[in-house]
Amino acid sequence: TGKPKGVMVEHHHVENLHHALQSTVFAHCAPNSGVSLNASIAFDSSLKSLTSLLAGHRLIVIPADVRADGMALIEFLNTGGVDVLDCTPTQLDVLLAIGLLEHRRSDLTLLVGGEALTQQTWNRLAQADQIRAFNVYGPTECTVDATVTEITTEQTQPVIGKPIANARIYLLDAQHQLVPPGAVGELYIGGAGVARGYLNRADLTAERFLDDPFVQGARMYRTGDLARYRADGNLEFLGRNDHQVKIRGFRIELGEIEAQIASHPAVREAVVIARARQQDTQDQQLVAYVTLVAEIDAGALREHLAS
Repeated sequence: TGKPKGVMVEHHHVENLHHALQSTVFAHCAPNSGVSLNASIAFDSSLKSLTSLLAGHRLIVIPADVRADGMALIEFLNTGGVDVLDCTPTQLDVLLAIGLLEHRRSDLTLLVGGEALTQQTWNRLAQADQIRAFNVYGPTECTVDATVTEITTEQTQPVIGKPIANARIYLLDAQHQLVPPGAVGELYIGGAGVARGYLNRADLTAERFLDDPFVQGARMYRTGDLARYRADGNLEFLGRNDHQVKIRGFRIELGEIEAQIASHPAVREAVVIARARQQDTQDQQLVAYVTLVAEIDAGALREHLAS
């Protein structure tokens, strides 16, 4: 439908996320650390910042105007008592480009998630002084994060790590059989974080939330992501198995946009792709290609999409 889906997450799912992060990421942070609220509360990753209050940390809300200004945000991180920053790779790449590492005055813990990390960004974080960075992965349907790994020079390629406490990760083939180590499979998540399903969407819930064939009475979530296990047991993310992309943390179905463009009477066919604005960056934009049956300009197509 192209409309947002409501995911039914229970309190104990969030509690498990909180304790799992406290035993991994926040185990390295001092008591009463300043944890930034960098995301909108409409974005699931904000839960990680909000629940840090349960462990006695301070919550520091980053003003919206500061969040939109890279240099202002770097200054805020230095002067606002921020010890922990949760961000997407897109935002992080902007901060790195304008001097986050060079201007950092004290230790900072980074939680990076929502999109895949490039090799270039992974390397910079692994080699950075005063920065301790963690790569986290997980869909909203499994309560924000399902895997975590610290970014270090020991791991030379980007990985999404291993399951957090009480989460189960399966890599399955088309017959829902486990693939061997090193083989590519679709990533399914089971365990404590799996949500009830989608609000008022029984059909979609049945499609994505399946019976767990390995744990009787349990359920698992089909992510649509492809991954494989590396020799060290870490998961390597390999992209989507469908026509869905992620831009700045938002999952977007390209087919839905193509259908709306093609619904205009002047359009015969439409193809939409995600393309990086610059090489080796996470800053992507959507680009549409069309064949026409009648003359129309791009502005009119944008108006059609907006309506």
